[in-house]
Amino acid sequence: MRILVVEDEPMLADLVAEGLRKQAMAVDVAYDGWAASQRIGVNDYDVVVLDRDLPGVHGDELCGEVVRSGARTRILLLTAAASVAERVAGLNIGADDYLPKPFDFSELVARVQALGRRSQPLVPPVLQRAGIVLDPSTRQVVRDGRPVPLSIKEYAVLEVLMRADGAIVSAETLLESAWDENVDPFTTVVRVIVSRLRAKLGDPPCIHTVPGVGYHL
Repeated sequence: MRILVVEDEPMLADLVAEGLRKQAMAVDVAYDGWAASQRIGVNDYDVVVLDRDLPGVHGDELCGEVVRSGARTRILLLTAAASVAERVAGLNIGADDYLPKPFDFSELVARVQALGRRSQPLVPPVLQRAGIVLDPSTRQVVRDGRPVPLSIKEYAVLEVLMRADGAIVSAETLLESAWDENVDPFTTVVRVIVSRLRAKLGDPPCIHTVPGVGYHL
């Protein structure tokens, strides 16, 4: 999943982003409303974790911007105001979920994962293809009954390929889905991760390269 964390407290924003990355998510960070608006205009996000009280562009305005765009992006509002009236107001402007501060990080992760599932086409809870079984709820991968231990990035790339259901996925799409905006698009990082995945998944080879186009399972 591709996530945008928008929070004007840099320490909190960075902690949330790092925690989500450990859950195999690609995470960008914006510390104010202007930067968030620019990123939303350029990148496709599954979920935006959005602090409501932002400098620059207010969180309510950003939320409306996403809703009006018609994107599949889901919005999780964060705010220190925890009253029922505040929650209702947040949901009425188009947010999909609402989490008051302070929050438990495990709850934040669960809510982001739930919203991420809603942002994507409906798929089975457990993905299966080419003898591979991938369980997104536990991030466990098995091939032909054999557990396959994967790094966070290897898992993220495999999940994108599995969700494509046999369709070809370009290197650009893999970069957008499994890495944040800091990755250099001209590196060989996708090819390296795919090569590692092939080795770990074993024979017969199940990830195929279409030269100049992309990869498919």
